Amino acid sequence: MQLHSKLARRVTTAASAIALLGSIGASGVLAGGPPSLAFYIDDVRYRTVGTPTDFFGTGAPDFTYDKIYNLGTGINVAEAKPGDRDFNGGRWQVYVVTWAPGVTPVQYTNDQQILAAQAAGLLTIGATPVKEFFCNVAPV
Repeated sequence: MQLHSKLARRVTTAASAIALLGSIGASGVLAGGPPSLAFYIDDVRYRTVGTPTDFFGTGAPDFTYDKIYNLGTGINVAEAKPGDRDFNGGRWQVYVVTWAPGVTPVQYTNDQQILAAQAAGLLTIGATPVKEFFCNVAPV
C-alpha cells in the first residue's frame, strides 16, 4: 500500500509540473504571440514579440524612449536599434504619421526618410505619443 501511495504522489507531482510548465509557455504566447515583422530600423527589417506592457501615463521622461513612427497601412519605422549608442533598451513611444492630402503613402525604411518627408510637407508626425511600451527587437 505504501508503494502505491508513493507512486501516486510521484504521478501527481509530475502532472502538476507539466501543467505548470504548460501554463507558463501559454502565458508567453498569449501575451503577444510568436515573433512577427514589426518595423524597419535603418533599412533593416526587425521582428518582435508583443508584450502586455503599458508605460503610458507613468511620467517617465521622453528621452528614456525611442520613437516608432506608425505609418498606418505600411510597416512602422523606428529610430534606434540594439547596438546604437542612444538605444533605450526596447522602450518605445509610438507617434502617428498622417499623410498630406493628395500624397500616396509609401513604405519608408528609416527615420531619416520620414523626417525628410515631414520637412517637405508630405506628412505630419503627431506631437504626442499614442502609446508607450516595452518590446525587444531582433533583425529578421
